[in-house]
Amino acid sequence: MNTELRLHGKINNEIEYFATAAGCRTAHHHFFQMVDQNLRFFAPGSELILSPTGLRQTGTGGTFCEYMFGVDQPVSDLSKGGIFNRLMLLGARYNQDGQLEISAQNHTEQSYEDVFLQGHAVDNYFFFVNGLTDATHRSRQEQILRYLGKTLKRISNLNRQDDSQLAESLLAQLPEQCTVYLIRLSDINHRHFQQEFQTLYYKDRSISNNTHTALKDLADNLGLDPYQRERIRIDVMYRHRDNYRIIDDYKKVLIECYQQGDINRQQHARLTRLKTLALRNEIPAALLTALDDKLKAEVSSIIHEPEYTAITRDILHDLLLRKGISRRDMIQLLFAKQHARRNHDHSFEKLLLETGQLFDEQIREGAPLSLLEDFSYIITFFDRYDSTSTNISQIAFMESYRPTEELLRSLLNSRQEFSKLVKGLFDKLFFEDIIINRYLGRFGRQKLLCLKKGLEEIAAGVSTIKRLTAELKIIDNEEKLYNVVLSHAKDHIRTRYSRYNTRVEQNELCNELNDELLVRGIVGKPLNPELFHTVIHDIKKEALYLRQLLPEIIANNNVDLRNDFLVNSGLDHFYIEELEREYFTLNRLEPEHLQRLRSGAL
Repeated sequence: MNTELRLHGKINNEIEYFATAAGCRTAHHHFFQMVDQNLRFFAPGSELILSPTGLRQTGTGGTFCEYMFGVDQPVSDLSKGGIFNRLMLLGARYNQDGQLEISAQNHTEQSYEDVFLQGHAVDNYFFFVNGLTDATHRSRQEQILRYLGKTLKRISNLNRQDDSQLAESLLAQLPEQCTVYLIRLSDINHRHFQQEFQTLYYKDRSISNNTHTALKDLADNLGLDPYQRERIRIDVMYRHRDNYRIIDDYKKVLIECYQQGDINRQQHARLTRLKTLALRNEIPAALLTALDDKLKAEVSSIIHEPEYTAITRDILHDLLLRKGISRRDMIQLLFAKQHARRNHDHSFEKLLLETGQLFDEQIREGAPLSLLEDFSYIITFFDRYDSTSTNISQIAFMESYRPTEELLRSLLNSRQEFSKLVKGLFDKLFFEDIIINRYLGRFGRQKLLCLKKGLEEIAAGVSTIKRLTAELKIIDNEEKLYNVVLSHAKDHIRTRYSRYNTRVEQNELCNELNDELLVRGIVGKPLNPELFHTVIHDIKKEALYLRQLLPEIIANNNVDLRNDFLVNSGLDHFYIEELEREYFTLNRLEPEHLQRLRSGAL
């Protein structure tokens, strides 16, 4: 009949212990004692002593814990599926050939800081076994490895296991006369932070700025080391169901590559696809990098094609194998489509055409119609992407372009369809990319931000299509008025030798323009002083560039100076390039020189 004894307490304010002794003999009912401030767990030939600052272990057994970021994982473990835990036996080490060797050394000492830094940040197990009959330490450790090694390394969700059940399962694999002693050490502060972070992250699978600040304050109050805090954060994110699948798939592909010694095009496409997906899901890059460093073989031969094309080819190949199209696949295809459109890559469309023809052949040969349905699902989203991208680009880059209520309603419907795939996808596909476009002017930026905000408010039920149409019309009118005032102000300065350096001179010029534009019916009311001074400020920056900076840029091939002006002037990129073209034409300079300057620009 098996018996079990358990002991629980705190070693200090930060470290908690859970000790279990299980076996079929009664001798283990004396398995611990207090000596001064030390707690000693013991059996014949083995002991574990816990002091307020560290531990000392002697005899059989060793330690084990779940693998997490920061725990060194040998290639032999990484390259096998189903290994979740690190097992360290006293005296056991890997040699240079990656082979496990067990020496006669049967003693170790560690501080608690090292225990939770080199092992798991929250829970670490120590164990020893009594009742093994072999005479030497090395042979007893080899027995433990033979009886328990596979189990200890392959127990999933180790830190969720009940210690009593864990001890019982280990005891069942040992000879009948054995007793197993299991001591779990837990860092109280690390566990508190882990639980709090997991609660907040699992709620929306994201951490807001306010929540991030609160978690940082909690970590500071608990005295957590920044590295340990990062380890816990990464581990929690990794163990989320959706994230774990991505990383596990990535690891499986790497294992295939490691075993065959190279990476073929198909595997490269899958790895690229999973990396992209990990990035979109905000999975810490350190997790994939750690796997790469251990397993990724040298690439011997990969057909060089854009990564987005490789990802698309991989997904379509899976579709041909009747795996269907998942929401995750569709999101990746849309980002691939975005890259292809940005690069004007017509081979992407050719790939789709060839795939469609192949699917038609497969259906004629007896493949299920679901194959055509899945492909049609992809093409429908791509068509919606093309029309949406075109419409938003027209709003952003075309002067005097006024979207109709019908067009805005179409954009709203597209936003809803893309949002069904994942929240925020519409903004990432159509706003985040274009908002950083260097050719986006100030009014185009205003229109984009207005459109983005307006669609959000309409979707939330706090605004209307009519109101958004009116707001975009106001910005369009402001753009037209700015261009009119700029054109007439420059013409006025050029033909009438007007000065505009002092405030008095600027007011005089403003009055002259007011009179001229009102009399000619170009404007219906006096100019807004703020608009006028914006125009004058831009004219000054234009003059500075043409008279001082551009000659220096041309003479010294100073691309950095040109880039600095492009970034900081606030003038539209298209407008500056037009000024440069006029300058080169007027001064009869070589157009090739201008092209060389632009090729080195941002």
